Amino acid sequence: MFQYICIHSYHLYFLVACKHEPDGRVILAEFESFHLLNTYAPNNGWKEEENSFQRRRKWDKRILEFVVQSSDKPLIWCGDLNVSHQEIDVSHPDFFSSAKLNGYIPPNKEDRGQPGFTLAERKRFSTILSEGKLIDGYRFLHKETDMECGFSWSGNPIGKYRGKRMRIDYFIASEKLKDRIVACEMHGKGIELQGFFGSDHCPVSLELSPPSTNSN
Repeated sequence: MFQYICIHSYHLYFLVACKHEPDGRVILAEFESFHLLNTYAPNNGWKEEENSFQRRRKWDKRILEFVVQSSDKPLIWCGDLNVSHQEIDVSHPDFFSSAKLNGYIPPNKEDRGQPGFTLAERKRFSTILSEGKLIDGYRFLHKETDMECGFSWSGNPIGKYRGKRMRIDYFIASEKLKDRIVACEMHGKGIELQGFFGSDHCPVSLELSPPSTNSN
């Protein structure tokens, strides 16, 4: 009998801080053997002048502070995290690295490119994973590029984004849980968005084996 968790990329609302985040949403739930954190992370945006870069930096800082705090239970963090961690997590790395909005190029090289695939965002995500002692459930099991089923977001089916895809929806888990990870899958595929159910995101699932009697 396996424990099964499935999260669709819905935008969920729950505030764990006194400050309202208009474009960042959080649910935190406690289960018998882990805490479950679901977030919709704010999009990084294209321009520093719109304060979107600063907003995303603050968000990442607060997430880092949360995941490094001590807890008696492991963490599972899931949802639309709005970042593609590595080149393997996008279908066209060169396209996303050089993407611009109306020709605008941010002055800082690390802020350039597609929101969610800028070097600055990817570095901060690496820090969150390493300092929080977390692993990417999907990448833990899937080491190679899968051009059909390896991405959770797909761009507009018409125009330059057709067929351009990113993996920005995740199940992240504490390293303590890695031996319990049975499966982590994305339930959408192909350029025609089979299984996306009208959204530009597809569902993602994580399957865990039951905890052993001596585990947290």
